[in-house]
This record gives sequence, structure tokens and C-alpha cells, in this order.
Amino acid sequence: MFFHSLIRIFACEIYKSLNFIPFYMDITGRIIAVLPERSGVSQRSGSEWKVASYVLETQEQYPKKICFEVFGTDRIQQLNIQAGEMLTVSFDIDAREYNGRWYNQIRAFRVDRNVQGQAPEATPMPDSAPLPTNATPFVESPTPEATPFGAESDEGELPF
Repeated sequence: MFFHSLIRIFACEIYKSLNFIPFYMDITGRIIAVLPERSGVSQRSGSEWKVASYVLETQEQYPKKICFEVFGTDRIQQLNIQAGEMLTVSFDIDAREYNGRWYNQIRAFRVDRNVQGQAPEATPMPDSAPLPTNATPFVESPTPEATPFGAESDEGELPF
């Protein structure tokens, strides 16, 4: 068990060093809002940071909206996300605690613009299916005559 844990820790360190994100999700939709950029100076390192936020809406029967962030001036310029674009966004979800409350953070790291304009439409069903040409008509079989309720039979058997 210890050996497996050690391998898992080693693999995670390799992924981090290669900037490889092994666990991520994709979502496809249209950018409906570009929110104002936020920026500041890191208290730890003293370097400047910048974050841009976007709202994407899926193109489903019941559309969903997701607000995601792109961190870093170079990444914001590289991705160059504009309102109205149809995109597939790859993102990672993380949570952090602040003053006893937890906040989710959705960070995009890749954008694919090779997306078709709309989600596929459902093909309508025909009004009625054609009848087969060799179909035999339905003929009712004769029903046995019903015995009135409470009538006794000669055989003394139960009715069921």
C-alpha cells in the first residue's frame, strides 16, 4: 500500500513539473459575457497578476451557464476570448476556504475554436409508420361465454 502511495505522489510531481493537468473537464457553448478584468499585486511575491472572467452558455434544450476565469496576462492575450464566439473550453475546478466559507474556482487553460455553430438538432419522427404490405388483418378470437357472478358450477372448482 505504501508503495502505491509513493508512486502516486511521484506521478503527481511529474505532472506538475510538465504543466500537465491530468484531471480536467470540457464544455462547449457560446460566450455570452466578458466580465471586467481584475488585477492586483501578490502579497507573497510582489508580482502583478491579472484575471479575466467569461460566461459561457451551452447550446442544449435547457441551456446551462458557467462563469470561468483565465489567469495571467499572457494567457488572456493568447486565448483572446471574445463575446459571441462558439468555443470548447477545457477547465479545472478547485475550491478554497476563506473566513470559514468555501468558494469554487473554475480556471480555463485551453480553448478550442474548431466547434460547429450549433448543437445537433433532433430529427423529427414521421407522423405514422407505413404499414407492411404483407400484413395479415387482425381477427378476434371467439371469447368463451362468461358465467354470471355468484352462479355455481357443477364441478365445484374455484373460479380462478
